[in-house]
Amino acid sequence: MHPKNQIKFFTGRATRYLAENIAFNFGVELGKSNVIDFSDGEFQPSFNESVRGCTVFIIQSTFPPVDNLFELLLMVDAAKRASAYKVVAVIPYFGWARQDRKDRPRVSIGAKMVANLLCAAGIDRVMTMDLHADQIQGFFDVPVDHVYASSLFLPYIKDLNLENLSVAAPDMGGAKRTNAYSRVLGTPMIICHKSREKANVIGEMTAIGDVEGRNVVILDDMIDTAGTITKAADMMMEKGALSVRAIATHPVLSGTAYDRIARSALCEVAVTDTIPLRTDVDTSKIKVISVAKLLADITNKVYNYESISSNFVM
Repeated sequence: MHPKNQIKFFTGRATRYLAENIAFNFGVELGKSNVIDFSDGEFQPSFNESVRGCTVFIIQSTFPPVDNLFELLLMVDAAKRASAYKVVAVIPYFGWARQDRKDRPRVSIGAKMVANLLCAAGIDRVMTMDLHADQIQGFFDVPVDHVYASSLFLPYIKDLNLENLSVAAPDMGGAKRTNAYSRVLGTPMIICHKSREKANVIGEMTAIGDVEGRNVVILDDMIDTAGTITKAADMMMEKGALSVRAIATHPVLSGTAYDRIARSALCEVAVTDTIPLRTDVDTSKIKVISVAKLLADITNKVYNYESISSNFVM
């Protein structure tokens, strides 16, 4: 059989819940694989079926711990050594993306190092969603399919049917994204200006734009500690906003993020399933929108050498 007629999906342990949905939406079963754990902490992934001559899609988000990234690297290596025709790394959440430049002396550029590691492992292509910085695509020496979650979030916002809608950027870095949403939705935009006391700690914050009497939707690529969006929401409600929601692709939600969201003025937080939510905390304000169908559609187009430009809403 010609290699182009064979496609198989596999997953690392961290993203099995999503990989199963992607494979289901594609119309195939998830490939069989397992991981052997050794007593010293090492582990060894293996495929339990032949991948010789196949186009192999390995699905794994690389959120902490670093084992998730290393498991992906080992699976790529195993597929190449098992004579896979092509190996595509599907990384819904690309971890280490915030380390995309030297923002102070004597620091690493982690995103570039991760790209080097993936290329060294033998990937032929990368598929990812809402990178923290677009220029990370250039860190790879293989094609990168950068998918935007806006194709999911824009219909969601429209279905809310909110009057006096405004979209907001939680910081100056998110202005480009928010401006794109503003143009498509035909709504005013607000920019939050903040100063950081140190990493993950917000100092002063103010809003640039009209907030009073508006239903505000804050847009971001990820929510980590939730310090920025919850402070922004509280500040906007104090300035007379009718309601404040947040939309972010990647729910990193570290530390006390869940508690902050639960106690904040936010009436809702919409995220995707690129990272699984915890099950032992209050998630009543959090709505999850699955990316499985979107990634399955992109995968089908990539596999059949079709254009994916129609999936780029912004």
